[in-house]
Amino acid sequence: MSRATLFTLVLVGLGLLSGCATSKDELMPTSGMSMQELWKEGSRQSAGGRAGNQAVLEARGALRRPIGDGEATAEQTRYTRDAANEIYSQFSRLPNPDLVMFIYPHLAGGESVPVPGYSTIFPLHTKPQYAMPGEGARPVGRTR
Repeated sequence: MSRATLFTLVLVGLGLLSGCATSKDELMPTSGMSMQELWKEGSRQSAGGRAGNQAVLEARGALRRPIGDGEATAEQTRYTRDAANEIYSQFSRLPNPDLVMFIYPHLAGGESVPVPGYSTIFPLHTKPQYAMPGEGARPVGRTR
């Protein structure tokens, strides 16, 4: 083994042993108080005594507000189950894109009547297609 490797190992060993030389009481002095006493002291300081507790109670009271009838009804209807909601959420319609087709000017019939060019639109599928449960391709409730 080389001299540099041996020197490095000795330094690492001394460093590890020096970590054990300190005591817990030197690093974290407790000043003779138990954990429960420290907790109570900290909570008294953060609340600011009785006035602090009153301020906390007032702030909580301001946050607690009754739900109005309109708000409660709106919340309940969002989660109410009905037949249409169940069908649309489980078997949603798949997109049926519209195709645009341009018909060029042409002659029609036995008398060769001129027909001007025009555009027409038609759906890709002739019938609506539905997704299987769990395959939702569209947001819940949207059918077209």
